[in-house]
Amino acid sequence: MKISILSTKREAGKVAAKKAEELFLRVLNDKKTARFVAATGSSQFDFLRELCALTTIPWERTEMFHLDEYLGLSEDHPASFRYYLKERLVNKIHLGTVYFIQGDAPDPKKECERLNHLISQHPIDITFLGIGENGHLAFNDPPADFNTKDPYIIVNLDEKCRQQQVGEGWFKNLEEVPTRAISMSITQILKSTFIICIVPEKRKAEAVRDCLSPKAPISPWHPASILKTHPNAWVFLDEESASLLET
Repeated sequence: MKISILSTKREAGKVAAKKAEELFLRVLNDKKTARFVAATGSSQFDFLRELCALTTIPWERTEMFHLDEYLGLSEDHPASFRYYLKERLVNKIHLGTVYFIQGDAPDPKKECERLNHLISQHPIDITFLGIGENGHLAFNDPPADFNTKDPYIIVNLDEKCRQQQVGEGWFKNLEEVPTRAISMSITQILKSTFIICIVPEKRKAEAVRDCLSPKAPISPWHPASILKTHPNAWVFLDEESASLLET
């Protein structure tokens, strides 16, 4: 894992986008198709804007999955991650293939089975991530399951995670936030050849310290700490999110 600290969250997003460009071009120099995983949330705003502005990536040669989706929300709900990704990524560039998580599928277990079959066909090359205020990766809240082999799993969302969604403005109050989601598992995230993680803002400083400080233990109680085991993970912080980071 490599950490870069930039002066502002906008700069962090810009530098992360250039790294993503480098990795996409590297992968597509060797392979016909690059498979990637997109993240959502306010941490990705600047990154996705900068990424979509790049003109060198042949997006038609890509396949996209995404990290997670609430159970029970339709794709036209403003807080749905399908809605988010269409608005900020999918409708702005010409992706080859997009595999959305159908969070409102009648049978969530069968939806996981469908996704698990699709994502297992070929390796994932690049995964975009953020880190939650509670240290989660995707919707793997603490204590995260570090052992399951299933690529996508059904998870319960803890209150701190749900409160973060209210704080970011996706829902009006805690009662509106779903209590369950389909999430990419920790094991599947770590299978990605490359990982780009963008974590700006002061409210993430404690999670950054607890998960990414060199002396911080790798623990399911701090799910993002597992990134320290990945040889090709790049984490982009701004000065605020890095303010408590212990070296």
